[in-house]
Amino acid sequence: MLDIADELNRWVEQGRDFAVATVVAVRGSAPRRPGAALAVDSGGTAVGSVSGGCVEGAVYELCRQALLDGRTVLERFGYSDEDAFAVGLTCGGVIDILVTPVRADGPARPVLAAALAAAARGEAAAVARIVSGPAELLGRALLVHPDGAHHGGFGAHPELDRTVAAEAAAFLEAGRTGTLETGTQGSRCGAPLTVLVESSVPPPRMIVFGAVDFAAALVRVGKLLNHHVTVCDARPVFATKARFPEADEVVAEWPHIYLQRTPTDARTVLCVLTHDTRFDVPLLRLALRLPVAYVGAMGSRRTHLERNERLRAAGVTELELARLRSPIGLDLGARTPEETALSIAAEIVAARRGGTGRTLTGAHTPIHHDTPEAPTPRIEPAA
Repeated sequence: MLDIADELNRWVEQGRDFAVATVVAVRGSAPRRPGAALAVDSGGTAVGSVSGGCVEGAVYELCRQALLDGRTVLERFGYSDEDAFAVGLTCGGVIDILVTPVRADGPARPVLAAALAAAARGEAAAVARIVSGPAELLGRALLVHPDGAHHGGFGAHPELDRTVAAEAAAFLEAGRTGTLETGTQGSRCGAPLTVLVESSVPPPRMIVFGAVDFAAALVRVGKLLNHHVTVCDARPVFATKARFPEADEVVAEWPHIYLQRTPTDARTVLCVLTHDTRFDVPLLRLALRLPVAYVGAMGSRRTHLERNERLRAAGVTELELARLRSPIGLDLGARTPEETALSIAAEIVAARRGGTGRTLTGAHTPIHHDTPEAPTPRIEPAA
């Protein structure tokens, strides 16, 4: 739901009633992950997607029905060898979808409205919703902030709110969306519940070092991947907003000094395009010691070998050097700045998702490499 927060927040501000269908769990191959959502307002306008087209029509009708009767429902869509097209998911997966009405007089409206507003502002927040358990609790929501403070409640037992708030805060810290199991009285006490936790976190950072022509193309691709993109170069004449209008920030500063003072995290991507030892060595010496997602450096294979020797001389260990993606990017035969940017982006995605970078044609590996951090619970939809 939070993936379409901008539009849904506008609907809330306009006082519209709507229903939102959210992917709760996925088994096998499916195009969208938990948290993906489709929403339909009372006028029939739809935004978002839960399956890339496979079951959108059926889910659209479920949303229209939820707006009429006010009922929260959990539905399963899956693949059948006997009649694949009848059940909808010809890609071979199974998805569970929670459909929740968000009407002006609904009990979950204030909590969901607050969650959508926070996500639309780019603030970190998590919303927890009950997706399986006693019928009267389905769809009830709790908003959790990074400091653990929470808003709303499930109305079942105070300990349940505290337990879910603590678990949701951990999901939020990791930027995860997924399900957890607990009891109606918190911990494992009471009737079993399954709770979907959706995390909304600010976009991951991409920092491009080197205000070169390749950087402009990489900025565009970085924005396409929904990164907050910064370009940094020590040369003020090149590090200008006019040269990189699509970048979120352009910084004229020595790269390693900027990296020392700017915040990074486990999702941050660092792309070093300077291929100048004055910048590269102090910058990479620092970058390879930071707990970031990706560090890549541009240059020929000869440049790479020479740079590695300079880094070793500067005290960089072999274990740290093993983190460096250099020459940067996947082997696509790229030549132009745009092709090179695509090559770099492909390597970033493969690193994040666990992909191999090999062609899918003739391969027997999974298309989607995402794996849950814990076993996906079996959620039984209501009869």
